Amino acid sequence: MSPTSEGATPGYLVWRLSTKWRVAVDRAVAPLGLTHAQYALVASLHGMRRAGQRPSQRQLADHTGLEPLYVSKLARALETAGLLERTRDPQDPRAVRLALTEEGSEVARRAIKVVQGLLQQLLEPLGGLDSERTRDFTRELALLLDTPLHADPEKEQS
Repeated sequence: MSPTSEGATPGYLVWRLSTKWRVAVDRAVAPLGLTHAQYALVASLHGMRRAGQRPSQRQLADHTGLEPLYVSKLARALETAGLLERTRDPQDPRAVRLALTEEGSEVARRAIKVVQGLLQQLLEPLGGLDSERTRDFTRELALLLDTPLHADPEKEQS
């Protein structure tokens, strides 16, 4: 354990790991013209398309955990860069459907490969991507992500 981690709270460690990961992904995908947040969108769109989906901006926001307004802003920037197309949903004129362009698909494939390499490096201390420790860690992370958090100032005062 590093001196920074000794005696640290789980919240602090989650924050530090999240920050470490975001910075590493930002640096890794920058040569492809992406930020970490843009990577989250193109990688998610790539995976959703492979599953036969063409999500709306709202569905992509729900999938990524990003705010809908932020997804809209990112989608516009990716559209300007020629990596995705935004079209009105014929069934719901308020909804905007997203799809990767051919170039966007190629950038997504390259970025996913780069990020998978980073992920392997990150998980090496647990035995790598396919280890039992990593599977356990993944289940624990999913449990924490599935736990709702509600800030209730009145409960804190009691």
